[in-house]
Amino acid sequence: MGKNKKQSYEGVVYSTDDNYNYQFADVFQEVDTLPANQQNLKVQLDRKMRKGKVVTLVTGFVGQVADLESLGKLLKQKCGVGGSVKDGEIMIQGEFKQKIYDLLLKEGYRVKMVGG
Repeated sequence: MGKNKKQSYEGVVYSTDDNYNYQFADVFQEVDTLPANQQNLKVQLDRKMRKGKVVTLVTGFVGQVADLESLGKLLKQKCGVGGSVKDGEIMIQGEFKQKIYDLLLKEGYRVKMVGG
């Protein structure tokens, strides 16, 4: 663990009662994917923690991971570069802010450019 990180536990770790019924919260339940015209996506450039290299980030997607990965794959193909989908955001390698903005508009998404 890092210096300033706190470890937290959720739920029951151990119970000595043989008849105890474990109740788990729906922590991992995914929400349904909103239609494209109801999404509020943000497109921005980012250089932080990337050794000075520029990436284009798409954030604000609400929905299932599979749908986010599908959108990420489409954007990577259209831009002809690599990238990843992680922690609810799409990261495209390179400076493609305007191109991704235009592609998302064409696909019917509500999208906004963030930053200068």
